[in-house]
Amino acid sequence: MGKTIAEKILEAHLLSGRMEPGQEIGLRIDQTLTQDATGTMAYLEFETMGIPRVRTEKSVAYIDHNTLQSGFENADDHRYIQSVASKYGIYFSRPGNGICHQVHLERFGKPGKTLIGSDSHTPTGGGLGMLAFGAGGLDVAVAMGGGAYYIQMPKMYKVELTGRLRPFVTAKDISLELLRILSVKGGVGAIIEWGGSGIACLSVPERATITNMGTELGATTSIFPSDEVTRAFLAAQGREEDYVPLSSDPDARYDRVISIDLDALQPMIACPHSPDNVVSVESLAGTKVDQVCIGSCTNSSLEDLLKVAAMLRGKQIAPGVSLSVSPGSKQVLRMLADCGALSDILASGARLLECACGPCIGMGFSPNSGGVSLRTFNRNFLGRSGTKDAQVYLVSPETAAAAALYGCITDPRTLGEMPPVVMPEAFTIDDSAILPPAENGAAVEVLRGPNIKEFPQSRPFADRLEAELVLKVGDNITTDHIMPAGAKILPYRSNIPFLSQFCFRVCDETFPERARAAGDGIILGGSNYGQGSSREHAALVPMYLGIRCVIAKSFARIHAANLINAGILPLTLKNETDYDRIAQGDKLVLTDIRAGMASGKVLLTDETAGFTTELLCSLTKRQQAILLAGGLLNYTKERAV
Repeated sequence: MGKTIAEKILEAHLLSGRMEPGQEIGLRIDQTLTQDATGTMAYLEFETMGIPRVRTEKSVAYIDHNTLQSGFENADDHRYIQSVASKYGIYFSRPGNGICHQVHLERFGKPGKTLIGSDSHTPTGGGLGMLAFGAGGLDVAVAMGGGAYYIQMPKMYKVELTGRLRPFVTAKDISLELLRILSVKGGVGAIIEWGGSGIACLSVPERATITNMGTELGATTSIFPSDEVTRAFLAAQGREEDYVPLSSDPDARYDRVISIDLDALQPMIACPHSPDNVVSVESLAGTKVDQVCIGSCTNSSLEDLLKVAAMLRGKQIAPGVSLSVSPGSKQVLRMLADCGALSDILASGARLLECACGPCIGMGFSPNSGGVSLRTFNRNFLGRSGTKDAQVYLVSPETAAAAALYGCITDPRTLGEMPPVVMPEAFTIDDSAILPPAENGAAVEVLRGPNIKEFPQSRPFADRLEAELVLKVGDNITTDHIMPAGAKILPYRSNIPFLSQFCFRVCDETFPERARAAGDGIILGGSNYGQGSSREHAALVPMYLGIRCVIAKSFARIHAANLINAGILPLTLKNETDYDRIAQGDKLVLTDIRAGMASGKVLLTDETAGFTTELLCSLTKRQQAILLAGGLLNYTKERAV
């Protein structure tokens, strides 16, 4: 039987396990990346392992999240990361050089390689034919030390594209259409391969937009073939030697095949407050818009912004609209400036922001109260923009530019012909803002600021847990609900004690105080608990507050792994009707936990409600050992002795 692209790369990197559905497999990782909101913690964890030098082919530390330096905290973290990178063999991308996924695509990504990053949108690399996964910082630290990265063997989905994109219809619209079809849970447990005759018209940046948005489907990752389009992109980046062809076998089998006709596709828009709340742009035409943001790791490539510049050329944005443009990298910004496109953008009335994540993570440029904001980003979760009552929509750059010009949601197809855009044959190469590590790492001093606190210690699991249900929440709880981002909170990502006061306050402002007072605590959630970012802080902070177990109808993949790594036991409701029987404040007892981990079933007694039920415990032997050791860091230390 033939193999898919993903199966071929998995097989070439397999260190342990069998490539059978549901089986845990361990993979050799070629490359890692971190960003500064998660990187400080990842490098603190790596230091704790006592390994003198990273063992990957390439590891890169990016500064792209916490670039708003309103106090010493972010600057100190950047200094710490730079010194750690130099000491341990990691390349360091300086602030202003660009967003990790955009820069990695430009300068480091290689078809057929494996990549994990402490950012959930690391699958962006799949646009280049990489098998790229978002992961928690601890998993990245272990991979940098030469350890395997573990996942459950995914199912294989394929999306067949036919036809060609029409003017003003984009790769972002393809992503939104698939979200409309599958929902934010529809890709869970699957790798999505993109194919069909329609992919020939998609450039690597367009493919990267699609694989980036695959994260919002809950997919393990997404991947495109490596073909002549890939070769042309790498050649334009001066890296043609990195090209290798990759394709699936003609007789490869897929668990599901979805077809999308590009000829019939129209501009799409995700409404508040979920990426899968998708309708046509046409259906919302005329809705007043207050703010437009163009950029993020999803839509900040040179190709995206050249199209925006062409649409804005010689025009002025509407008086009631505030427009921001964030180039994805220094390369993109320089090339926009050199060809005159940047002048067209600025002359329209747009505000130029730094080559960074910025508004996408609530780091500045928040909307006005109750404002409608159209964004070319990947997430529109409630409050993520920094304004809790804002109405945030997700759109393509072309739809965003049309709204900025007319002050309302506008189908860009009504604007006449799309102005012509010609992509350069070669990109401007300037890696001066990427600092290589020191040759002699032993001589480098690691510089720590006062905001950097020690990694919190978790506890090994006993055979019995008596604890209060300190919080009950609903479906699709995101990591932004659990551990918010934003300009006020992100500077403290290396300070778990300080962060703890913000945990779950979006859902319940009293949660941090009540969790501390309870000692040991349990959380009950609905389906798809922990979707969104890969931030391990959404597990580390609850662990610090005393949470020992999370029970849910179902879990998002990365968050479930992060809970285990933090020493928190994830359990799934066997009977979903039990969700309604358990109330916040109930006294819960879990018994025979060790045996239950092995058997796959743990007994829960709700002493307050007066009933006993079974919970499902889907753990591999390795995950059981991690929990019994009190988390991945303790487990790794024990095995190193």
